Amino acid sequence: MAGALRVGIIGVGWGNLVHVPAFRAAEGFEPVALCSRRREPLEAAAAKCGISDLSTDWRDFVRRDDLDMISITVPVELHREMTLATIAAGKRVLCEKPAALSAADAKEMYDAAESAGVAHATCFELRWLPERLAVWDAVRAGLVGKPYNLRSLQSADYWHPTHAPQSEWMYRKEVGGGYLMGMLSHDIDFACTLLGEPVAVAADVRSNVPRRKMADGTEIDVTADDTTVILVRFANGASAVISCSVVGAHSAGVRFDLFGEDGTILFETGPEGRRISGGAAKGDGLLEIPPSAREPKGAPITAKGRSAGMIRATALLLEEWNANLANPDSAIPTLRAGWRAMRVVEAARRSAAGEGWVGLD
Repeated sequence: MAGALRVGIIGVGWGNLVHVPAFRAAEGFEPVALCSRRREPLEAAAAKCGISDLSTDWRDFVRRDDLDMISITVPVELHREMTLATIAAGKRVLCEKPAALSAADAKEMYDAAESAGVAHATCFELRWLPERLAVWDAVRAGLVGKPYNLRSLQSADYWHPTHAPQSEWMYRKEVGGGYLMGMLSHDIDFACTLLGEPVAVAADVRSNVPRRKMADGTEIDVTADDTTVILVRFANGASAVISCSVVGAHSAGVRFDLFGEDGTILFETGPEGRRISGGAAKGDGLLEIPPSAREPKGAPITAKGRSAGMIRATALLLEEWNANLANPDSAIPTLRAGWRAMRVVEAARRSAAGEGWVGLD
């Protein structure tokens, strides 16, 4: 690919499953090298994706002259150090969400990137899922007008006692586990994308299942959350209710409502498919809105199932990033978006600990 950015990817789990094919599907990028601290999974990933340039030393990896961009897909506690090192090397950086373990770390990453003048982004790719992109396009086209209220509800059974256990780190808040950091950080970002800057937060954040039996029979204490309800006030007067619970047996899906002065948008996804509708306040009612049909311009996506959707969304994020380098905050989630989401996450935890409404500076 003549003129394509040469990309090095750190992390071979999500990195190999989604990022490698996403960079191939996006026009203007070429994934050429992989890095992971452990040789065995690194070589297994390389065999699957056909990349032979491998490294187990991420510090040397980010400084390589033949790489234009670094994609960071490692556990959250490593995001800050790797991102800062990539920025110091003068390279474009894409950091998986959540951006960091704390808002202070996320702000340090954002400030460093701005000072260095390097292009940067947080991987909030769910903005580009077909139904969310259709909503975003409708809002940008003026269907809602002045926004009043947004309601977002996610449900799943991942932590219900009848479900098989996840990786142990997912149950530990101190290393970035739980669904406020995981699933809800995407929904916080999407709400801010549609409504603007948050100014105050109130929340309940809890774990309904305090201990978990793992696959090997051991039991661990759960310190991360499985259920969260967040109330957010925005600078423009709008409000949002953003909630998630992963202890719902026989449940899986999203419900989203957005009400404004000029109109309404609703969408729902679940086992029966997805449904999006919207209508002008002065119209006769709601009409079906088709999901976005936008496709990336690079290599075809051959994956199936959920990973195909994540690959497509990430590829569209990457192409939008290239198209909006001169004005990134208008269209893509920079590291500032990662910092903003972490400010809401931290405020939610403080509120749940007894502080009530927590203002955001």
